[in-house]
Amino acid sequence: MKTKDLRVLDVEELLQKEKAMKKELFGLNYQRKFGKVEKPARFSQLKKDVARIKTVLKERKA
Repeated sequence: MKTKDLRVLDVEELLQKEKAMKKELFGLNYQRKFGKVEKPARFSQLKKDVARIKTVLKERKA
């Protein structure tokens, strides 16, 4: 997800997206323990997207 796409969303939507991504990341970590991850590149993508969301939220707070 691109940063400019995130800047259009309001705070509630950003928080919901962050929560959903963290939940998916938790599920992927669970799958990793059992060795059944189909898309391992999704880990880094999710982490970066969560960081982008946190950055946008912090910018709005300032």
